[in-house]
Amino acid sequence: MSVKSRGMGGGELAKNVMSRNWVLLLCLGSFCAGMLFTDRMWMVPETKDMVRTSRLEDPGINIKSEDDDPQFKVIQRSSNDSIGELNKTIPKLELKSRAARAAHGSARDGFSISGNFKNIETKMKRKYFMVIGINTAFSSRKRRDSIRATWMPQGEKRKKLEEEKGIVIRFVIGHSSTSGGILDKAIKAEEMLHADFLQLDHVEGYMELSTKTKTYFSTAVALWDAEFYIKVDDDVHVNLATLGTTLARHRMKPRVYIGCMKSGPVVARKGVRYHEPEYWKFGGVGNRYFRHATGQLYGISKDLATYISINQNVLHKYANEDVALGSWLIGLDVEHVDDRRLCCGTPPGNTVSGRRRPETSVLLHLIGSAVGFASQLKESQTFTSGVVRMSVLC
Repeated sequence: MSVKSRGMGGGELAKNVMSRNWVLLLCLGSFCAGMLFTDRMWMVPETKDMVRTSRLEDPGINIKSEDDDPQFKVIQRSSNDSIGELNKTIPKLELKSRAARAAHGSARDGFSISGNFKNIETKMKRKYFMVIGINTAFSSRKRRDSIRATWMPQGEKRKKLEEEKGIVIRFVIGHSSTSGGILDKAIKAEEMLHADFLQLDHVEGYMELSTKTKTYFSTAVALWDAEFYIKVDDDVHVNLATLGTTLARHRMKPRVYIGCMKSGPVVARKGVRYHEPEYWKFGGVGNRYFRHATGQLYGISKDLATYISINQNVLHKYANEDVALGSWLIGLDVEHVDDRRLCCGTPPGNTVSGRRRPETSVLLHLIGSAVGFASQLKESQTFTSGVVRMSVLC
């Protein structure tokens, strides 16, 4: 019995020694794990405290609770209003940026401008009321001289008209098929004398009037920030006072297409004036065009001119430029304004129903030798500084 008890006592002692060793190892492992865990726990708060301290010590940063700020709700409401205004402004900015890119592309491709427009950036900052482009040709020197002698101011008077009234007037012309030839040199000499041309990167030709119209609007909207862009033929004399009054009625409208609206027959017969090669697009024989402004004089607002500038490469060209312009705008949300004062006037002395019409026409059409007759209609009345008024009854 004593031997067994001794044996059993020795075994228990060995077990106790092994248990103590395991306890020591577990304690040591727990201590190491605790140290490692403690170090990781202290690293994160320390970093946060450092960041928080650095922010608080920075005098340029003010930390303020939204709940403590009594103006927070007002600011939030005003920010919502600002976002609404921003949503309205973004489309306009996109139009301007696209127009600028289109103008830059034209300049890069060899776009030519008259010497008066070297400071393009300065002119873009200036707001104008209207830009009048007088469509002219190489052979129309007498017509241009007639216009210069009547309703188009010259020299300092024209500059004063631009600065005080925001009215820009230029003869619009391209170049000949042989650029730099005799015709181009003649225009260059005339430009040096009068400085009243807007020369386009466009080859002149009667069948290219639609292209010239697109190029004119694209060029004008890139050079001048105006409310309206007008196109007028060089055989038409304009009463600037009446035209300005007419356009002023539509200043608050974003997309306006104004002119003497008509809807003439589609000419399918070859060899006849105003022949339309693509007559089949307008239906059967005898059909009429959609309503559009006659090409003698018409105007469009800035948004429409910008639209033409951006999309000029994909706008279809019909043989008649007034039809082409009408086709570019007919699918848009545009207000067509049919103003009969923009129709061709009749010379003084003509009567309708036994009496003269009381209205003053905006324009007088000159036919052939009537160019000289127009100069005799000039009166000495002035409606603005340095601008001669020509009263025409229609």
